[in-house]
Amino acid sequence: MSAVVRRPVAFIAALVLFAEAVGIVIINVVLGTVVKNQDMSLAGTDPGVMSKGTWVLGGVSGLFLVLCGVLLLLAGIRDRAPGRAARIVLICCAVIHGVLGALTVGLVGWTAFAFMMVVLGLIVLTLVAYGSAGREPATAAEPEQPAAPAPA
Repeated sequence: MSAVVRRPVAFIAALVLFAEAVGIVIINVVLGTVVKNQDMSLAGTDPGVMSKGTWVLGGVSGLFLVLCGVLLLLAGIRDRAPGRAARIVLICCAVIHGVLGALTVGLVGWTAFAFMMVVLGLIVLTLVAYGSAGREPATAAEPEQPAAPAPA
């Protein structure tokens, strides 16, 4: 895949992940606030702990998505494949989007599923597009020939 295609895909994926990070943080803040204001409890659990846990989850999820977006943005700017650790983080992000996409079909609907699959597709397309960049095809090594004895 040429740089003409893979760089814009990496940039678009990064922008989508940044927007998703903002959305996740907002949703978790709203949910945490609702739990706290309604004084809801789940089997006697403290509502304050539940709301703070929701806020922390939103913050951690948002930071993770921003990290993934930054990794994709750097890959697009440099036009180089992400390093090993960055690829592992992006693969984890893709797997999470796949699992959450499967869950959202029943809980939220097909529109949310479609969004999750588009994000999954953008991440995977970026990883695949940069996967073979700069790598030489593997060639079979020729067996070494023993050196001829030096003339006396």
